[in-house]
Amino acid sequence: MKEFMDKDFLLETATARHLYHDYAASMPLVDYHCHISPREIFENRRFDNLVDVWLGGENPDGTYFGDHYKWRLMRSNGVSEDYVTGSKPAFERFLKFAETLEMAMGNPMYHWCNLELRQFFGYDKPLTPETAQECWDFCNEKLRHDPSLTVRGIIEKANVAMIGTTDDPVDSLEWHEKIAADPTIQVKVCPSFRPDKAINISKPGFAEYIARLAASVGKKELTSAQEVCDALVERLEFFAKLGCRASDHGLDYIPFRPCASEEADAAFQKAMRGETLTLEEDECYQTTVLLALGKAYHRLNIAMQLHYSCLRNMNERMYAKMGPDTGFDMIAQNTCGGAIANLLSALDRTGQCPKTILYSLNPADNQQLGTILGCFQSDEIPGKIQHGSAWWFNDTKSGMEEQMKSLANLGLLGNFVGMLTDSRSFLSYARHDYFRRILCNLVGNWVENGEYPNHEASLKKIVEGVSYRNAARYFGV
Repeated sequence: MKEFMDKDFLLETATARHLYHDYAASMPLVDYHCHISPREIFENRRFDNLVDVWLGGENPDGTYFGDHYKWRLMRSNGVSEDYVTGSKPAFERFLKFAETLEMAMGNPMYHWCNLELRQFFGYDKPLTPETAQECWDFCNEKLRHDPSLTVRGIIEKANVAMIGTTDDPVDSLEWHEKIAADPTIQVKVCPSFRPDKAINISKPGFAEYIARLAASVGKKELTSAQEVCDALVERLEFFAKLGCRASDHGLDYIPFRPCASEEADAAFQKAMRGETLTLEEDECYQTTVLLALGKAYHRLNIAMQLHYSCLRNMNERMYAKMGPDTGFDMIAQNTCGGAIANLLSALDRTGQCPKTILYSLNPADNQQLGTILGCFQSDEIPGKIQHGSAWWFNDTKSGMEEQMKSLANLGLLGNFVGMLTDSRSFLSYARHDYFRRILCNLVGNWVENGEYPNHEASLKKIVEGVSYRNAARYFGV
């Protein structure tokens, strides 16, 4: 029997162990999509305890911060919300999480949390209710005093080369400007452009957001879809000056309904009056904005990330109480592969298709995405169109394996840009180590089964590429 989470954790063959220890483990990492705070990087925040790092809670303004992956697990264990996101004493909340984690066999959170304890704190016992007090005391002492466990210390310890935060077009990016001006911050911290609120024309708050977008470009109001596009592109150019490498779109599904500018304007003006749009009007406006942004992304060499097929905020009672991104989302089933291909084709037709990374929350879409890629590759860069890393509910051992197998079956695994955290926690860099072990085990098994030659130079190139070099090339690190 293997020891729990030893140095060869998840590495089943000699080849896998060689590839991981000699190539993957030491590579820097590019966390090109996450939700961490640039302010906390600049201010070099020091956390008080593990609950601050892991569970978070309620902000003074009534919004919530923290890791909704963990919140969902605790709710599944029958834990009262007072312990999940509420105001119970910190250790009591931590103990409830330890009781939950003990039950999470087979869940990636079990591995992630124990990897974080080992990688950043040197605590090598499994977290259980029995070890919770010892773990709490041991790790909190380090959080309070160890210089390697400030925010910047964690980033340096994880060997992070680049971080892509997630930022709204109306954001001033003041913290990114301060980071760029601080020579003591070695990691590249790049804003990522997230224009969802300007695209989701039928979502609540659209008109109010458009007023904020207008103010961000010095205008009293925006009166047409074209003016919205112009404002977004102006903000995108500002983002680009501060090192933006990627955009990110989180849409229910990807629409494609091209229309005349007058139709898009009519839909926009109808929404601004507070009237309900038809599906056709909604998609007409969204397509107009996506096409305009896609062309701007190509011109500015900014990658377009498209995340879709999520049903959000499905528990109406808890959404009313807590707001979005608090753990009440689920996988959707959308058939928008043709629309994605049509969107890329429309951009490609004029030579303006940007680098694009596609993510569906529904793993049934893996094969469809894999076939879309091959339709729009070009000589601009290897792997210009990417099937993104297993996302959210698919971010599991089996989910990562299936995503990489699908990509290998239908495209070129060797050009994959690899892992991202998509996380709100600075300790989540351990997920890159988890991914690299799974990658090396997958490749190692293929080699030892005689499915790929044991050719050292090729294996080194592929493993180092997927671990770091491909993303570094793709995002210009």
